[in-house]
Amino acid sequence: MIGNKKVVVIIPAFNEEESLPFVIKDIPTFVDEIIVTDNGSTDNTFEVAKRCGVTVLKESEKGYGAACLKAIDYIKDKSYDIVVFLDGDYSDYPEEMNLVVEPIINNNYDLVIGSRMIGKREKGSMLPQALFGNWLSALLIKLFWNYKFTDLGPFRTIKYSSLLKLNMQDRNFGWTVEMQIKAAKLKMKTTEVPVRYRKRIGKSKVTGTISGTVKASVKILYLIFASVVKD
Repeated sequence: MIGNKKVVVIIPAFNEEESLPFVIKDIPTFVDEIIVTDNGSTDNTFEVAKRCGVTVLKESEKGYGAACLKAIDYIKDKSYDIVVFLDGDYSDYPEEMNLVVEPIINNNYDLVIGSRMIGKREKGSMLPQALFGNWLSALLIKLFWNYKFTDLGPFRTIKYSSLLKLNMQDRNFGWTVEMQIKAAKLKMKTTEVPVRYRKRIGKSKVTGTISGTVKASVKILYLIFASVVKD
């Protein structure tokens, strides 16, 4: 608990047995519960997370959004105030969690994005296709909804009450951009804070492969333009 607010961390994980112990170890002590959703891993992710003493869920349907939604359903009766989303690959710095939590506590923001674009990135930590995708998505969100973002970064914090208003639906590559689009459309109070970013442990399942990059790019652009049409 921090500032009288109960905090839960959600970590979607697919084959992250090597990195998870580092991620969990660096999460600040003010966090009330850590949830790892094992997204159909073929390694020992589930067992490793269990040994780390956190809550572990299983979601057999492959997809980042599916894993997040599994954890959100789990916490629906737990009275949490703030939800933190964090990747399990140790590319983010969990010890910086106060940076994305404090704007909600101190300034009543609904959504805080940990931006790698305005933070310090280790050389080679983001591939060119990821950098371009972030730039294009941010540009389109600014163009269509007049909300300024620099990043679709996975390290983010949101009020639980605001998360419920978003009625998140995407079950795979479009999770982060869906959250930002819906927050913009609902005129939520959002901000970004600079966070550090390093090379992940292991290979990216999205931007690390051609097929993953294409699928993610298509899905993100589809969500953006489909949301424009709905407007």
